[in-house]
Amino acid sequence: MTEQPRDTTPPPSVLDAFGVRGTAVPLAGGQGRSVLVGGFVFKPVEDAEDAEEEAEWAASLFERLVPGSGFRVPLPLRSGDGRSLVDGWTAWEFLPGEPGPQGHWAEVLRAGRAFHAALRDHPRPGFLDRRTHPWAVGDRVAWGEQDVEVVDDLAGPFSTLLELRRPVLREAAQLVHGDLAGNVLLAADEAPAVIDFSPYWRPPAFADAVVVADGLLWYGLPPGLLTGPGDGGHADWPQMLVRALIFRLVADSENAGPSGRSRPGEPDRYARAVDAVLRAMTSRQQ
Repeated sequence: MTEQPRDTTPPPSVLDAFGVRGTAVPLAGGQGRSVLVGGFVFKPVEDAEDAEEEAEWAASLFERLVPGSGFRVPLPLRSGDGRSLVDGWTAWEFLPGEPGPQGHWAEVLRAGRAFHAALRDHPRPGFLDRRTHPWAVGDRVAWGEQDVEVVDDLAGPFSTLLELRRPVLREAAQLVHGDLAGNVLLAADEAPAVIDFSPYWRPPAFADAVVVADGLLWYGLPPGLLTGPGDGGHADWPQMLVRALIFRLVADSENAGPSGRSRPGEPDRYARAVDAVLRAMTSRQQ
């Protein structure tokens, strides 16, 4: 599955609707589609009804969310007639800060936990059941709710992860952010800012595990953190890590496109991450 290319600059009609003036400046991170205009972050939304529903839901949620002492969130900008989505574009308050996670793993995890504590009583949105993008598929496969075949060069680590997966204790699921690693901004004298909400309905420990899995795959996670800040004494922590790696691997496979192969270097990354988790599981059992 691949997304169709689309314009990465909001047209004048969109800027007029939001009452914003200025030159679009590309922003780093994410999928490279966000731009800064007049002090606001403009992001295109996928051409899908569910994506539009999710965008409006996220805007309304962040307007109601009361930040705790451990995090901040950006507020959405609405158009003159009250819309949060105009011709496929949303606009958000720009919050300054440097993205983690290198050197700031503990801060990223603490911010995520504070954010999830604030979300604890919010209901499950119906659009989660209708999403079909690669990350939604990866999430369902990770939790045994869907079966897929992955591209050949990821089949080895995928098979190992499925063999390692075991049932977990029943833990209350809630809204969690499934992509925290690069989406926590750190600024001096300010609480960390949580941005680019990727909602899932899972135990909060799973969101912690995705941060650690991303660290193993792409951010050079210090070895001590594999069973350190992310562990938190959680009885099912190794199984959360297994599921987090399945989540990422399946999404990468779904994104492989017509070539039928993952990105260069990804099979080795997953093999190394699986080995690290295996060693951590063995150490935990001793």
